[in-house]
Amino acid sequence: MRVPSGDLIEALKEKVEELSLNLERMKLAEYVELLNNPKRLLFINFVSGLARGLGIAVGFTLLGALVLFILQRLVVLNLPVVSDFIATLVHLVQLQLQGKV
Repeated sequence: MRVPSGDLIEALKEKVEELSLNLERMKLAEYVELLNNPKRLLFINFVSGLARGLGIAVGFTLLGALVLFILQRLVVLNLPVVSDFIATLVHLVQLQLQGKV
């Protein structure tokens, strides 16, 4: 059996150090620990789902308000066919928000 030379051993040491640094950067140990703790994994996924749902709700609300604002501005322009439709739509939305419908 042949004994490896000093250069080969040094090259292997450098590769092992490089691999260990890469594993630390990937946070593989934390990921494996998270997978081994299903309660914590479920909790993290639940909280992230709540955050996504809240973000979608807030985003849709802001987008809807922006669309209503633009529609109200279009009514002011008095475009013949479009303004009547938009005026009716905005009126219905305002009645809905006031709880009269």
